[in-house]
Amino acid sequence: MAYEREAVKSSQEIFYYLLKHHELKEEEETLLYRAYTEQEEVQNLVKSQGEIAGSNIERYGNVIYLIPKEENDFLGYSKGQLKSVLCKSGATDKDYYLSQFVILTLLVEFYDGQGSSSKAREYIRVGELQNCISRRLKEGAEYMGEEEEERQGIAFSDMLQAYEALKSDERGSRARTTKEGFLHYILLFLEKQGLLEYVEQDEMIKTTKKLDNFMDWNLLNQNNYGRVLRILGVKRDE
Repeated sequence: MAYEREAVKSSQEIFYYLLKHHELKEEEETLLYRAYTEQEEVQNLVKSQGEIAGSNIERYGNVIYLIPKEENDFLGYSKGQLKSVLCKSGATDKDYYLSQFVILTLLVEFYDGQGSSSKAREYIRVGELQNCISRRLKEGAEYMGEEEEERQGIAFSDMLQAYEALKSDERGSRARTTKEGFLHYILLFLEKQGLLEYVEQDEMIKTTKKLDNFMDWNLLNQNNYGRVLRILGVKRDE
């Protein structure tokens, strides 16, 4: 299929903008936004460029997002890079999977996957999140047992061991070897990605519109939401 020169040029401008900013808001770049939403040719070309770059181009509300696919280590993060950013020096796979469990727990606490909007609360305190993580890890380890962990591929006992190995500091230490510090750097990372608002002085965590949109339109379809619940050991009738 042959495309008009102007359509190709517009699609390149949009994709370059997305590569640079990872999102395109209607109120900030109205002409580019309208070119994408109102011209099918332009939208198809942008999506095609995203596919070649190992990414999805999605529009949620009045924002267009560039979302790297899981295996995309160039525009996204590799396992090694995430381990370096989120965990202590010399971290093992146990530490890495614990960091991912923390993020999943945070998502489940904020979003229940029901109704017109999946968001269930406006904020959570760091201390409450810490208690939720500890409780869910213990429940998962007790419920699944060693044989079930091997069958499901989810090592609750290993993650619990890694979590309990972290010290606890009531003074709010930022050392990565403490529970408080471990959570602190995960929250800072998510804030840097534009997903959370982390109010350190109040120890309060809020979600951003970007994360709300992503959860409502993408992650929390029933299949994905059910998978998250199964990983965390949450029953549907809770």
